[in-house]
Amino acid sequence: MNDSAFVIFIIFGVIWIVMAAAAVIAVMKADGQKIRLSKTALMVVIPIIVPIILTLAYAALRGTF
Repeated sequence: MNDSAFVIFIIFGVIWIVMAAAAVIAVMKADGQKIRLSKTALMVVIPIIVPIILTLAYAALRGTF
């Protein structure tokens, strides 16, 4: 795979994730709600985020990007 195309794909995905998080925060703030994470939310978010971070860190350290 062409490395530059892969990097562009990853950057595009990160931009979409950041935009989605900003949209959720904006909607919550528009309703006047406080931004808080419950234990249930953390149980959902942590198993999703941690493997992604570990995988990207492993790939960066091995130089497979």
